[in-house]
Amino acid sequence: MARMTLAIHPALYTIHSFSPDTVIPADVFQQPMYFIGKTKDEVSVVVPSTLKLDSLEQEDDWRCLEVLGPLGFSMTGILANVSGTLADVDISIFAISTFDTDYILVKSNTLVATTKALKKKNYQIIDY
Repeated sequence: MARMTLAIHPALYTIHSFSPDTVIPADVFQQPMYFIGKTKDEVSVVVPSTLKLDSLEQEDDWRCLEVLGPLGFSMTGILANVSGTLADVDISIFAISTFDTDYILVKSNTLVATTKALKKKNYQIIDY
């Protein structure tokens, strides 16, 4: 398999939690990148930290690493390998998958340790 490359996005991100009946603020949809997940229990929104939202709870100060793709659906174990590598060095992640690729968010204070651990496993890390 070719050497996997992850690109570090420059922005800081915030993960917000809302009640499931919340109407998503229109400003969210104007962001260069955002993620929304909804279940019967909650709505999670990930946006650049420059956008302030009035959420029930929020987790600030996340950095985003993008697995450079597109990744075909036949490719297996990518997220498991990245998350396992980071779990081995006690780094928590917030993972997001799209049709084309995966995104791994880590707290900004763990970014140096994250890149070090991934490079030891032969991942290429670049700036986005």
